[in-house]
Amino acid sequence: MQINTKTSISNGRYWDVVWSEPQGSGTFDVIQGTHFEIIHEDENQVEVSFTRNWDPSLQGKLVPLNIDKRFIMLRGCSGFYTYAIYEHREGWPDFDLAETRVAFKLRKDKFRYMAIADNRQRFMPMPDDRMPNRSQQLAYPEAVLLTNPVNPDIKGELMANSTDAKQSALTLVLYIRCMTNFHIALFQVFFSAHYSGEDLVPKFRNGEYWKKVFGPVFIYLNSTMDGTDRQLLWDDAKLQVQTLTQVESWPYEFPVSEDFQKCDQRGSVTGRLLVRDKFIDEKDIIGDAAFVGLALSGEAGSWQRECKGYQFWTRADDKGNFIITNVRTGDYNFYAWVPGFIGDYRLDMTMTITSGSQINLGDLVYEPPRDGPTLWEIGIPDRSAAEFFIPDPKPIYINKLYINHPDRFRQYGLWERYADLYPGNDLVYSVGVSDFRKDWFFAHVTRKTGENSYEATTWQIKFRVDSVHQTGAYKLRVALASATLSELQVRFNDAMVNPPHFTTRLIGRDNSIARHGIHGLYWLFNIDVQSAWLIQGDNTIYLMQTKSSSPFQGIMYDYIRMEGPPRQ
Repeated sequence: MQINTKTSISNGRYWDVVWSEPQGSGTFDVIQGTHFEIIHEDENQVEVSFTRNWDPSLQGKLVPLNIDKRFIMLRGCSGFYTYAIYEHREGWPDFDLAETRVAFKLRKDKFRYMAIADNRQRFMPMPDDRMPNRSQQLAYPEAVLLTNPVNPDIKGELMANSTDAKQSALTLVLYIRCMTNFHIALFQVFFSAHYSGEDLVPKFRNGEYWKKVFGPVFIYLNSTMDGTDRQLLWDDAKLQVQTLTQVESWPYEFPVSEDFQKCDQRGSVTGRLLVRDKFIDEKDIIGDAAFVGLALSGEAGSWQRECKGYQFWTRADDKGNFIITNVRTGDYNFYAWVPGFIGDYRLDMTMTITSGSQINLGDLVYEPPRDGPTLWEIGIPDRSAAEFFIPDPKPIYINKLYINHPDRFRQYGLWERYADLYPGNDLVYSVGVSDFRKDWFFAHVTRKTGENSYEATTWQIKFRVDSVHQTGAYKLRVALASATLSELQVRFNDAMVNPPHFTTRLIGRDNSIARHGIHGLYWLFNIDVQSAWLIQGDNTIYLMQTKSSSPFQGIMYDYIRMEGPPRQ
């Protein structure tokens, strides 16, 4: 690998953490070992260790962790592996761990082409293109418009990329992006608060003991004879991940540390997931393609914010069957969510995985939130806003990488298009007439009113009720795919009633709008609707996102459903 040798060794390739004392500001810490040891060496494998131990004299200076960084090379393997073991001993100081990752800053004369997916590949702008004389900074530092790039062919293009961590195993191998500090870098991020803020920051309190293994991850290196066949390199990397030594060999057998459990030390969980919703089908519904997983014990849905422990996930097949393999020993709860249904499932028991255990849970039945029949619905309950209307970007901001691409939401500046489409009056959606694919903007954002000035927006849902049931309660289900420093207030037939009939209060730090995402953390609000709030005939629900100090404050809806009173 061609590392950028113009940076110091510690800044060219490293493990790092961002940490803080409770209520303190974050500290960036490049982990430099103080002790080196050859753990294993023979004709087929070398494993080395760089350790850094903490002691009380370092309080406030270094993160209170013992850290053991490992690197492995195997004979005949074109690449290397790295993993690390973090340990916080009982009685050590409290702290927050905002981020940890592996970083490689690469030579700009060698790495000029990026490949993230089959349909996300291109020549990259150079780090120099971020300089003020070559670009114009846009709404946040990572996004720039290239005005005088090194490569004139990309003049007028955007420099702003994002990707889902789950999108591809190759993200671990070939994800290259340009940094705001003018480097081309390859990262493996194990967790980070960059997109979701405090919700995803592990907090260690009361001297709790904690140990966790991060990785191993594989850094694969390949080349062609003349260095020009990019597709061959990409196809070879995919083959390496999919069929050779990586996915099929997980968990690896060669790491020496006893903290990394091998296959025969782990267990498995099997079962079948069904969904019971009598308002859709009298029979139980197969949990087709359900996401099922194990995580530390908590409430339903708590796995979203849980970062201290290990999680193991898979998807059910078309019959609802699932098998979760290679689970580390320990205590877990079983969690699931099913595309097409709202809410989260949690099995009300703690299961203990032991070495070699094979736990069969049998048939599990998830009963999603439901009180009465569906009167109307908007969207698809899949924890994403991708099905809603996503506008074209302004011509000056077109990113050619996403022309005729399914991820239209990754174009820059789409939040500004709301004011273009709704310059004076906000969005109005008429049930039975409007089409959410065309008439429901993908993000409920603010409206720009001047330089650095924004206003709150209020959307309306219009619907008819032929006869209001006075003795039964209605229900409004509002599922959010993302929220960023927002408050959603809900009112029925009176836009000015105060207090509102419902408020989420301030929620979310996802940054999905600014970072060209289409989902963040999932929220579900179940609102009791009094019959007195409704009228016979035409009704209006007012959805007001009240926070408006930034263009990036807003929410993305996943799904909205109005339910009638329960059937007698």
